[in-house]
Amino acid sequence: MVKFGVNVNNREPLLAEVYTLNDLLDLSVVVEEKGFDSVWVGDSLFSKPRYEPLQLLAALSQRTSRVRLGTGCLVTATRNPLYLALEWATLDVLSNGRTILGACMGSPEEGVRREYQALQLDFSKRADIFEEGLVVLRDLWTTGKVDFHGRYFQYDDISFYSGTEMGPIMPIQQPPSTWVVSNPRLIPSKVTEESVRRVIDRASRRIARYGNGWMTCCRARHPEEFSAQRERIAEAVSEEGRDLSDYTMAYQVTMNVADSQDEAQRGLEKYIHTYYPELSQAMDLGEWGPVGTPEQIAQWIQDFKAAGVNYFICRFGSLDQFGQVERFAREILPLVS
Repeated sequence: MVKFGVNVNNREPLLAEVYTLNDLLDLSVVVEEKGFDSVWVGDSLFSKPRYEPLQLLAALSQRTSRVRLGTGCLVTATRNPLYLALEWATLDVLSNGRTILGACMGSPEEGVRREYQALQLDFSKRADIFEEGLVVLRDLWTTGKVDFHGRYFQYDDISFYSGTEMGPIMPIQQPPSTWVVSNPRLIPSKVTEESVRRVIDRASRRIARYGNGWMTCCRARHPEEFSAQRERIAEAVSEEGRDLSDYTMAYQVTMNVADSQDEAQRGLEKYIHTYYPELSQAMDLGEWGPVGTPEQIAQWIQDFKAAGVNYFICRFGSLDQFGQVERFAREILPLVS
């Protein structure tokens, strides 16, 4: 069964006076009441400033009771894995096991390169740092301790346990759901098909080995690309001796619902150019997601569902977040559920 979540846009309160941080918290309650499966927040250090995602998810965990709480996506490679493991375990307990870690290494933007530089991390090695961190997180979340000797992290018998507590600090989910991000064609002008193939091969093994889901975005005109990468992930999952049915295939889509396609297109263009000043210049805005009437957006969802998507994370490219969520729930969910 296909499921739907909503990204509540933790960058928008910095861009629009009509959408405050308290409005974001209130929107999460509306999302839950309207029957969506999850609430999501994004992440960026300073290239695209937004309110900090883990603290927001902690707050959202206390405003909601049913929806799952996710990051779309958290740049785990720029975080110390010991602190992140402790923070996420705490969040998972606070939410009674409702978390989904959407984990990524960061996009190939100049702004993200600057973030790595500011943190004294080697951007060219971010994939290795990312993978080592995922191993450390998983060990701490499943065994309560970590012994790891990699190139970037070295740990001997580390646990959140001194001997006086009842046991190590652990998440309720062991491990929490982890959906690993792969967007091999995020900026098409910077890639070749051969490089894409190599990236997909490595990403597929990473998804199969370290996660229980794949999250992607930003190729909204190409369901065939999703289907092809899904097949490669299925091969990698089989090689790991696991079952693809245990994995979520998620697509984060930016959309704008309106009475006409022209009206929706104008709304999305204004929104994306403000939200992503660098990426919006490097990408075809048509790849962000569908715009138009409820029927047009429902058709797009059906096309990607047929390509293998079983989870849609909806981000609304509009200053009217509440109106978009309510209209999607009222006019689109009945067409696609």
